[in-house]
Amino acid sequence: MNNPSIDITLLTEKRYLRPIPGNPYLENIFLEDQLLTRALESRGLKVHRTRWDDPEMDWSETKFAVFRTTWDYFDRFAEFDRWLTETAALTQFLNPLELIRWNAEKHYLKDLQQKGIPIPPTYFILRGSSGSLAEHVQKMPWDELILKPVVSGTARHTYRFERGQSETLEAVFKELVAEEDMMLQAFQRSILTEGEVTFVVFGGKFSHAVRKVAKPGDFRVQDDFGGTIHAFEPTGEQIAFAELAVGCCPQVPVYARVDAMWHEDGSLMVSELEIIEPELWMRFHPPSAEVFADAIGQGMNRLESGK
Repeated sequence: MNNPSIDITLLTEKRYLRPIPGNPYLENIFLEDQLLTRALESRGLKVHRTRWDDPEMDWSETKFAVFRTTWDYFDRFAEFDRWLTETAALTQFLNPLELIRWNAEKHYLKDLQQKGIPIPPTYFILRGSSGSLAEHVQKMPWDELILKPVVSGTARHTYRFERGQSETLEAVFKELVAEEDMMLQAFQRSILTEGEVTFVVFGGKFSHAVRKVAKPGDFRVQDDFGGTIHAFEPTGEQIAFAELAVGCCPQVPVYARVDAMWHEDGSLMVSELEIIEPELWMRFHPPSAEVFADAIGQGMNRLESGK
């Protein structure tokens, strides 16, 4: 790589490359990228923004690529995985490639659990495994379950069902498990009453939090399904929990999002730890864009110094 002309490229996907007037969803995406771009440019950095699969992009022309809204990667994972390998030879990723690969499949939850981080009771089913969904369900003591792929986002192929209803998902389960690893989890009813709390963490330190609440009659908290976002002020104990979870990663991420649910005893457990392309809700806390930019700068310095 010889004298790249761009310091940082923010990565998105085709659907979010151009604004569409009157589309609040896209307006939020552009607002957050603008907040971050301004913060980075104020530090003297040249910033570019494009889709991760841009066929005209010469990736050797950017020093670093920062994943922001690449929210189609889990639908095109084989292609995305090849692109990661090819592009990592031309530029450096933030978060680093090692963390991206670790975080891409939810097997990482086992790593967190082994380090003492509570997670929902989880059972993994490897690709190509024999046995019906009902047979796998029978191995678990749970009355209500969640089925989803190990590579997933935005509630992709996420199904809630009761123990005796597995036959209704048998066909889709067989189709999915033939191609990818799957997972069963004990459904946490607190999601219906308390929602999910999200902690945004930069450089291992807590920045801000929001609470996501599903619409009545649904369990999915994403705004794609009518979920709503609310300000949330965590306790010191909750902040320590989120920072501890991030500290259990193979290395400290430049940016991360810890999604947590409440156990019936009031304690928290990590439902997901997002370090590839998390939505960070900087618009709820605009000063966080400056903190994010500082964390990116520190991450750049570490990679450039080889530490």
